[in-house]
Amino acid sequence: MPLGRPIPPVTLDARMREQLATMTRSRSLSQALAQRAKIILLAADGLNNSTIAGQLGLSRPTVGKWRRRFLSQGLVGLYEEARPGAPRAISDEKVAALLRQTLESKPKTGTHWTCRSLAAETGVSFATVHRLWRAFGLQPHRQKHFKLSTDPFFVEKVRDIVGLYLDPPDKAMVLCVDEKSQVQALDRTQPVLPMGLGYVEGVTHDYVRHGTTTLFAALDIASGKVLTRCKPRHRHQEFLGFLNHIDANVPPDLDIHLVVDNYATHKHFKVRQWLAARPRYQVHFTPTYSSWLNQVEIWFNIITQKAIRRGTFRSVKELVARIENFVAHYNAKSKPFMWTATADSIFEKLQRLCKCISVT
Repeated sequence: MPLGRPIPPVTLDARMREQLATMTRSRSLSQALAQRAKIILLAADGLNNSTIAGQLGLSRPTVGKWRRRFLSQGLVGLYEEARPGAPRAISDEKVAALLRQTLESKPKTGTHWTCRSLAAETGVSFATVHRLWRAFGLQPHRQKHFKLSTDPFFVEKVRDIVGLYLDPPDKAMVLCVDEKSQVQALDRTQPVLPMGLGYVEGVTHDYVRHGTTTLFAALDIASGKVLTRCKPRHRHQEFLGFLNHIDANVPPDLDIHLVVDNYATHKHFKVRQWLAARPRYQVHFTPTYSSWLNQVEIWFNIITQKAIRRGTFRSVKELVARIENFVAHYNAKSKPFMWTATADSIFEKLQRLCKCISVT
């Protein structure tokens, strides 16, 4: 027989589970609060306190404490209780009014509130405004960019491509293909000041252009390896040359699924002729304004950050050599990107986004 008092079970409905999962991923909430949300989610999965403590690196009494607090008080119980000290200088009503003003209004002379402008407007101290904004994850000075696809076959294309990622076909290779055009060979007008103790690397704000190259890349989603070629331009002729390069490097007994965007070069008549003459190729076009569906864009960001953006190049030849060197080292230790989003989860996220914007 098991010894000790029985552990009360934790039961969550779908809404509460989603809210707790969001808390674990939040970057604005404290790490302690996110950890308590993880405790409750694991408890709802049927794990006992000892198992949860082992997984999260906590003590068993700590896990038991937050389990009991959640069972007795719900989500509010995961927050710290009020501690003794001086009485609060700002009421809940004042906090709510300040948050509403931040979210629902703009200053007369600007596009967004700052801590100082809102403090001057409301009579609340700068420190209080800053503390409340941090507590509630408000960042009026920042923006995130988005673009909703207008593709009439958006749903079908998303299901098709995500299906390739989550359940690749047998005896086939899935390649995410695209080109990064106009990669510039930039040389600074003065030597770079090396990083030192107490100060960062220094570069001049101006530069000299020594030409450009176009980086064609095909990412194998199974291995993470990348096949690349640098070309001076990005017309259909260069794209056909890269397709021939792919064809020569993929075993002939494998079918090839190409994930590409809707750039006109990819749909050129001669490209379609080339593909039609090779039955083992199947092309999957991403929806318009949906380059995030193409995994090679992740790799383009990696090579840009690590090898191109802060580089200094005296010629295009030097730039191409740097790219090829990076690719060789990357492929030696490559790992596939772990794609976890399902088509339904993508549609749910877009549905939430559509509810937040005004469609005119």
